[in-house]
Amino acid sequence: MTNARKFLEVKDLKTQFNTPEGTVYAVNGVSFDLKEGETLAVVGESGCGKSVTMMSIMRLIQIPPGKIVGGEVVFRDTDLLQLSEEAMEQIRGREIAMIFQDPMTSLNPVLTVGKQITETLRTHTPMTQEQCRARAGALLELVGIPDPIKRLDDYPHQFSGGMRQRVMIAMSLACTPSLLIADEPTTALDVTIQAQIIELVKELKKNVGMAMIWITHDLGIVAGLADRVIVMYAGYVVEEAIVDDLYENTLHPYTLALLQALPRADRRRDQSLKSIKGSPPNLLVEPRGCPFAPRCEFVREKCIAENPALVNVETNHKVACWVDVKTGALR
Repeated sequence: MTNARKFLEVKDLKTQFNTPEGTVYAVNGVSFDLKEGETLAVVGESGCGKSVTMMSIMRLIQIPPGKIVGGEVVFRDTDLLQLSEEAMEQIRGREIAMIFQDPMTSLNPVLTVGKQITETLRTHTPMTQEQCRARAGALLELVGIPDPIKRLDDYPHQFSGGMRQRVMIAMSLACTPSLLIADEPTTALDVTIQAQIIELVKELKKNVGMAMIWITHDLGIVAGLADRVIVMYAGYVVEEAIVDDLYENTLHPYTLALLQALPRADRRRDQSLKSIKGSPPNLLVEPRGCPFAPRCEFVREKCIAENPALVNVETNHKVACWVDVKTGALR
């Protein structure tokens, strides 16, 4: 993966929402890159800006109240934020596809799944109606739906939750995109179906050769899924590392707290799960110091006064923190 070419670079992305209560600072200067064929996990609590970041990349933020106020999203040497809506529509679905959290709200309840899959194909390919239907059936078969041609004529409510998510994956793969963004696609599913969907996506990624961004609040599923991880908090990237290094050499107090709150098979009976004290910050207040400072056990005066930048502190490992969590001393 180290020799793969970077084909997505997000630079200092900022997205805000104007509401009656004030400005919501949802994404505050997020930067990261993605290489061809790589899987990047984006981890953090609900409301930390994961989904808004990806919706900004796809140019799916509703304007108003939302607005991308700064940054660049360079995909194959083109800044997506500078494209017209017509040009962006040619990229969505064909080059970059997205799987959303809840397939029941993402699928149109009054259209058959076959109609919805073939619509993507008709938009982006010169296929005939018969070719589109054949391709749609092949996609349903690819994601493990039995009797696929017959199921093309069924409606979303006739599928179980896990099967609906498989339909969403089939739709996203219709035009063989080079990047698939999965926004917590297993959140609404039980753990057995979650495992099946994760294994399915891993297998499809390997066979198709696409890059993937997997958004999740669960660090437990990241280890066997991702090559690299970025951890977000309050609209900032606070840590970025290769997946094994993140677990073995955690550098940010927030990442450490997330790992300590994770159920483990090797945890002793007398060891209880450790919760993160306090609550996420109010994003209506423009950030000043480190946003995690009020909840951090390593907090120092400098943390309250100044927000640290995300910098390389070790090879392929970035962190935004004034404190060395191993020693408790300021960096």
